[in-house]
Amino acid sequence: MAATSLGPGAGTVGGNDPAKAIRLIVNADDFGISESANRAIERAHREGILTSASLMVAGDAADEAVRIARANPLLGVGLHLVLVCGRAVLPGHRIPGLVDAAGRFTDNPVLAGLRYFFLPGLRAQVRDEVLAQFEAFQATALPLDHVNGHLNFHLHPGVFRVLLDEAGRLGVRSVRLTRDPLIQNLRLAFGEYLYRVSHAAVFGALSRRSRPLLAQRGLRHAGATYGLLQNSRVTEDYLLRLLPELQPGTWELYCHADEGAHRHELEALLSPRVREVLEARGIRSCRYSDCL
Repeated sequence: MAATSLGPGAGTVGGNDPAKAIRLIVNADDFGISESANRAIERAHREGILTSASLMVAGDAADEAVRIARANPLLGVGLHLVLVCGRAVLPGHRIPGLVDAAGRFTDNPVLAGLRYFFLPGLRAQVRDEVLAQFEAFQATALPLDHVNGHLNFHLHPGVFRVLLDEAGRLGVRSVRLTRDPLIQNLRLAFGEYLYRVSHAAVFGALSRRSRPLLAQRGLRHAGATYGLLQNSRVTEDYLLRLLPELQPGTWELYCHADEGAHRHELEALLSPRVREVLEARGIRSCRYSDCL
């Protein structure tokens, strides 16, 4: 089956012409990383515009996140694969090339990316850990809404290959294709120019490589993924600039809602002004599973 992006024609907003529908997946990454993040995600879903969240199955507050998800069945929950800046599911002796003595991955994403790519001996360990994280997610009995990765490492060729090979068996139907349009972002926001240009280049290249492979497997993705180039700066002001520019199709906006360091992102999701723009434009907030 040749499926492509969840673009025009996926919804019913825009009168009776589905080609005019604007659908927005509003996702919070790092579900389960902390109690503070969990509380923010639940509040943003109940009181704001958040529709989905991506679970870190080995996060410090993962068990609480699962309880929150069960209590909020309309929250679409996906798997947030962690292969850098976090803790592994497998014990260290099973993946000694990936983790330290405490069972944690390196906090250096560049180093991790290079090692996973250039050291063939690590590929089997990466595969085992990815599959173990899927098994941990399946053990929660939550429906799998989508798959992505911490720091978007799911697009790393070594990780992405596992997703492609095992998607059917694992029940994967939707994968984040991390493409945040640079020119548009430069118009909408300011600052951190080196970060934004470099990440647009890296993930633009990875997405161009990944897109036809997803289509070959019948795996779906949003037309663009907003939030990458904001680097945890998804503010009310940014959303008020972005939302009026969305065109018919299905798009993802992701953030890192938290009651602490990223409280501004929580406040953006709760903003009455943001909700007013969504309603005025007829933008339908949805989960990946709603867009299939």
